Amino acid sequence: MNEVSSASALKRAEELDALDAILPFDRRDQLAALLTDDDVATLKYLAKEGMGANTLKALASDLAYLEAWCVLATNAPLPWPAPEALLLKFVAHHLWDPARRENDPSHGMPTEVEIGLRSQGLLRSEGPHAPATVRRRLTSWSILTRWRGLSGAFSAPSLKSALRLAVRATNRPRQRKSKSAVTADILAQLLSTCTANKLVDIRDRAILLTAFASGGRRRSEIADLRVDDLVEEEPVRAIPDDPASPSLPCLSIRLGRTKTTGPDDDARSLMIGRPVEALNSWLHMAKIDNGPVFRRIDQWGNVDRRALTPQSINLILKARCVKAGLDPQKFSSHGLRSGYLTEAANRGVPLPEAMQQSQHRSVAQAASYYNNPERKRGKAARLLV
Repeated sequence: MNEVSSASALKRAEELDALDAILPFDRRDQLAALLTDDDVATLKYLAKEGMGANTLKALASDLAYLEAWCVLATNAPLPWPAPEALLLKFVAHHLWDPARRENDPSHGMPTEVEIGLRSQGLLRSEGPHAPATVRRRLTSWSILTRWRGLSGAFSAPSLKSALRLAVRATNRPRQRKSKSAVTADILAQLLSTCTANKLVDIRDRAILLTAFASGGRRRSEIADLRVDDLVEEEPVRAIPDDPASPSLPCLSIRLGRTKTTGPDDDARSLMIGRPVEALNSWLHMAKIDNGPVFRRIDQWGNVDRRALTPQSINLILKARCVKAGLDPQKFSSHGLRSGYLTEAANRGVPLPEAMQQSQHRSVAQAASYYNNPERKRGKAARLLV
């Protein structure tokens, strides 16, 4: 890298500091080296316009990958708008037939492009990309093209046809974000590791119960949760129609901006009983009355002022899996989301009611979380037994 390009990268890194609440600091220098001045200006504009943090992170990551791939594949910077031929080349490089590749090394991504991407830490997996990843990056490419006031060939019939044929050729099944659902029985095992009267146990218990009971909240939503988002409601009865039934604490959570809701939707999720008690216990013991709800705890038991990261939520769940004697490779924080819907189905909760709690918009998407292991226990496949 010459002195001029080094100076430009340093300037971009300093400008990316303005987005330090959104973009990961440990990737700042890498992003600054890969992105152009116009790219950084676009990201800063999108942040100013109120684009969600997770969406902006994904856009920045995808844009950096596209810039690096284009230079390696064409020996030229990423053009705006991208010609149709470049979009087709992107599909051909990332979605290919492994069987054909064995007999034709030129099929798929060229070796020099693959080596270049791996050397920059941008390519880790073997074989063709997941179709969902390719579609997401094309979508990011399209969004950024439109934000620049340009139009691309993203709706071209040739691209749609190429995607359809390439996905069929890869023969790669869709991977679940969590191999196994964290259903109530698994959750109970995780909670059994949080019995010590230590702050970290009280916090992790509150995280697990809150994430599950509030509809299977995403890890980013749990990490972003703030005290102002918690609204104490009137107590409710354990059995709604029984006047003699004991009353339980009730809390609603304002969700704000999520993958399926905007800040103006006033989307809320309810929690009743034990999860509310666990959350209140954490806030009381940690002396938190404002700011982030879930925070880092140092080795001396001091509670940090900063919020946990979404990745920390995932690591906490996996650490609890290890303590519970479960395989951490089978579970991730997203298993709480699929587990909530699976458990709701097992208990006969109507899907629309469960979706209201989880804030799923698509019935097909919500139904897809009914994991195959649970289907084996159902009646649909037992009609002729």
